[in-house]
Amino acid sequence: MKKRVTLLIALLMASISYIYAQQLTITGTVTDKGLGDPVIGATILVQGTTNGTVTDMDGKFSLDVSKGDILHISYIGYQPQTIKVDGVQKVYTIQLGEDTQTLDEVVVVGFGTQKKVNLTGAVSTVDTKALESRPVAQVGQALQGVVPGLNLSLNNQGGALGNALKVNIRGTGTIGEGSNDAPLILIDGIEGDMNALNPDDIENISVLKDAAASSIYGSRAPFGVILITTKSGKSGKTQVTYNNSLRWSTATNLPDMMDSYTFAKYFNAAALNSGQSASFNDETIGRIIAYQKGELTTSTIPNSANGMYQFHQLANDNQNWTRNHFKTAFSHEHNVNVSGGTEKLTYFMSGAFMDQGGNMRYGDDDFKRMNASAKINSKVNDWLQIGLSTRFIREELDRPTYANDDPDNTANGIQVGLYYHDISRTWPTMPFQDPNGHYMRNSKIIQIKDGGRYKRRKDIIYTQANVTITPLKDWNIRGDVSLKAEHINKDENLAKVYEWNSKNEPVPMAFAGSYGPGATYAWSSAQDNNLLTTSLYTDYFKSFNKNNFKVMVGFNTELYKQNYVYAKRDDVISDEVPSIDTSMGKDYTSANKKEWATAGFFGRLNYDYDGRYLAEINIRYDGSSRFLRDKRWNVFPSFSLGYNIAREAFWEDLSEYVGTLKPRFSWGKLGNQNTKEFYPFYPAQPLGLKNGKYLIGGQQPTTATAPLMVSDLMTWEKITTTNIGFDFGALNNRLTGSFEWYMRKTDDMVGPPEEKSSIIGIDNDKLPRINNAAMQSKGWELALTWNDQIGKVGYTVGFTLADARTKITKYPNDAQIIDRKNSDGIMEYVPYNGRYMGDIWGFETIGIARTEQEMQDHLATTDQSQIGSKWGAGDIMYRDINGDGKITTGSNTVGDPGDRKIIGNETPRYQVGITLGADWNGFDFRAFFQGVCKRDIWLDGNFFWGAVDGGIWQSIGYKEHFDYFRPEGDDMGANLNAYFPKPYFDANATKNHKTQSGYLQSAAYLRLKNLQIGYTLPNQLTSKIGLSKARVFFSGDNLFTISSIFGVFDPEAVGGALGNGKIYPLSRTLSCGVNVSF
Repeated sequence: MKKRVTLLIALLMASISYIYAQQLTITGTVTDKGLGDPVIGATILVQGTTNGTVTDMDGKFSLDVSKGDILHISYIGYQPQTIKVDGVQKVYTIQLGEDTQTLDEVVVVGFGTQKKVNLTGAVSTVDTKALESRPVAQVGQALQGVVPGLNLSLNNQGGALGNALKVNIRGTGTIGEGSNDAPLILIDGIEGDMNALNPDDIENISVLKDAAASSIYGSRAPFGVILITTKSGKSGKTQVTYNNSLRWSTATNLPDMMDSYTFAKYFNAAALNSGQSASFNDETIGRIIAYQKGELTTSTIPNSANGMYQFHQLANDNQNWTRNHFKTAFSHEHNVNVSGGTEKLTYFMSGAFMDQGGNMRYGDDDFKRMNASAKINSKVNDWLQIGLSTRFIREELDRPTYANDDPDNTANGIQVGLYYHDISRTWPTMPFQDPNGHYMRNSKIIQIKDGGRYKRRKDIIYTQANVTITPLKDWNIRGDVSLKAEHINKDENLAKVYEWNSKNEPVPMAFAGSYGPGATYAWSSAQDNNLLTTSLYTDYFKSFNKNNFKVMVGFNTELYKQNYVYAKRDDVISDEVPSIDTSMGKDYTSANKKEWATAGFFGRLNYDYDGRYLAEINIRYDGSSRFLRDKRWNVFPSFSLGYNIAREAFWEDLSEYVGTLKPRFSWGKLGNQNTKEFYPFYPAQPLGLKNGKYLIGGQQPTTATAPLMVSDLMTWEKITTTNIGFDFGALNNRLTGSFEWYMRKTDDMVGPPEEKSSIIGIDNDKLPRINNAAMQSKGWELALTWNDQIGKVGYTVGFTLADARTKITKYPNDAQIIDRKNSDGIMEYVPYNGRYMGDIWGFETIGIARTEQEMQDHLATTDQSQIGSKWGAGDIMYRDINGDGKITTGSNTVGDPGDRKIIGNETPRYQVGITLGADWNGFDFRAFFQGVCKRDIWLDGNFFWGAVDGGIWQSIGYKEHFDYFRPEGDDMGANLNAYFPKPYFDANATKNHKTQSGYLQSAAYLRLKNLQIGYTLPNQLTSKIGLSKARVFFSGDNLFTISSIFGVFDPEAVGGALGNGKIYPLSRTLSCGVNVSF
């Protein structure tokens, strides 16, 4: 035994001696290869470990290593190096060369690629790490604030599931009727919806912002292009990647209601100020007080007349209904892809599934998306390459009918999407349930839970084939054909809803809007959209004596076809199987078929001399089926110039500090074919059933209305853009950036019809539209990025800032009318020459009169009778701007606005994005802030004012509304320095709610859009379990916001079809997940 122990000890000592024999200390110096200067702070790291060091002020280092170790030497702005320790050499001299990645970086542009250093147009690229590190439901959410000039914002559906952000490039481009300023979005060359795309499939994104960059796409890209390239396979062994995320989301901003006692006193004040009886009597207020003290357990009493439990003035609960209706939602997403290949054949396949739960507590809204894609590229021989790709997307949306505002409902006169409007008018005194355990009849829970469902399924299939022939060196002929087939099915039903009386008996209840007790219906629609695109183009590159030419010419076509059918039937027999077949009432049907086509010839010439002097010329000859033959075709040219000053010999001494400096200039003209109608030059004669008084043959006849007038003058909107910019890279490209200034003119916008005599017999608003308006936008964009390293810590700081303003330069409004009511009776601003988009006209507020005497003194010099009556303490005093002794709107024109003036502008100004990132020993950190530095907004309606002229049923009471004027002696306490004037329930409210400076809100904000912390496991650990990479992360979106807007509102979600703020709230999301590759 003793011999064995002795032998074991001897072996152990020998092993230790061997290990120590393999270890050694090395020293060395890291210098700049070009200049010979020491590189301070360079990292020397043993690969697969955390063992490392950094160079000192002289570029020197010392490190304990072992024979066979691989050293990784790196520093921002230099190409990294790897060195193997041989166990013999102990002193190293390492030279790092400049990182030319920025010079060699290739950017995707129209019908090809270019080196970024040679670009002359305004093109921004998106670092796909911004997508990989953001567990978002839609690509657009990850792009917000990332690219200067790329604007993404919420529409009137807010944060509703499946709702895409509005997107434009460089602000408002047109207000032409039927037109829009959305950019063309191409996914691998096929027009598509980026928000339906699986973010994990994206390889890179290019944003083409000026006419020179986007003109190659002609009439489909007058307002810029977003080019998305998806991942392809790479030669090498098969690699499998799996990513997932688990998410929990809550609403970013839910206003709190007043407690019931305060609410009752607030409503009583509004009623008494209006000369009405108090809304809540003393007996009810006594019950409210007793209930809040816990002295009373019942919160409602039955109505003696009909036996229904009271939910309004005679109820005494204390609910916070806005929060009652929303919950924390759970979502999850899973992505897997497989890629690999050989030198001859590469492949990429992916699949993804996302299930996104909604925040509705009782309606259970849900959105699912499934993605599958496959891409194969084959190099058949030296002169032939073939590519095939296909992509399938399915989206399924399920939500309550009560919260549905689908366009099919609007088009067919169905008003059921009243949910957000109705819950804003729910009183805190209303009980959650009646004494029998049923949901209270006006809580809106019954409608949202039992009133029917809306379901939408969208299937999209992209198929593409392409071929590249290379007959000679540097000569390529390319052809591709793609088909996007989209099918959308929608189904909705309205189900009977019941309230319960005090005898515990169900009673049919009115649903909402125009749908009374027992009303039901079912409708379905189907829509097929098919887009066939073909392209054939060739390019040739030639270089001699440092002169480099590349020429491309081509032809492409598009054919779009739409087929739509809709059917609705009232009186569903059974709510268990709601469908048209199981309904017996009146039928409503509609259908249409539409199509349009474009064709275009295009050419591009690129030239550079030794990479210093750069030029590009584009020309496009476009035709569109939307116009008459003599106006169908048009020529759209563009050109751009650039100068790489830093490549000049005289710049050599400065290259250490500024390695890249390239001023650029571009000019171009594009056409916009989008109009309200596919066939604006054909007179349409609609057929349909008319609800007339007479029957023919016992049936209601099919009738035709008179065709509307058309114009043969309709033609292209024309967009001309001038762009001046420069790119730079300094300090070994640790600091990089760009600046752009641009001016965009939109001429021949489709404006209102010319005024015609009433003798014609057609209303002016039904006359044909013509090209009679113009606008101009000016703006600038700045992007800065700093990448550096301190010891083992790498860090990055990114900053973007953009601003733009748009002015109307021509519009048929000779009188320069400021505003007027539209066909729906809603007041809206009217464009006029010189008007900046977003201008807000209003009165100037002096303040709230604290006493009757103060108001009388004001009225003695300023007559306010034309905008209201019964002025007194607590009402608004307006300033007499024009000095005529009275407050008026004059003739409602710019020349005579009365006492109104421009008090603000609602255009988002100075849009900012800030990125902070760091990494250390496998840990990574990223914080992204996004915001708007200046934006004025006028908020109206009960969300802002609380009590309004619609009376008790249209008014509301949030905690913020308690800051209203109360005179001395008020039993709720005097509030002479209140924010809000005294409340009214009648028309008197409108006199204090005029658009005015005192209540203009700032919608500027800075929001922490995303905060993420991740950890990548060391290679020596993951390799043991067969993984090439493993990362875990924790992330948060919309975590906090800095804003001064009125507290009821989220500064990003101020819209709403039925009033400001009445939309699905934006979500604050916490998530975690893993990224694994093997």
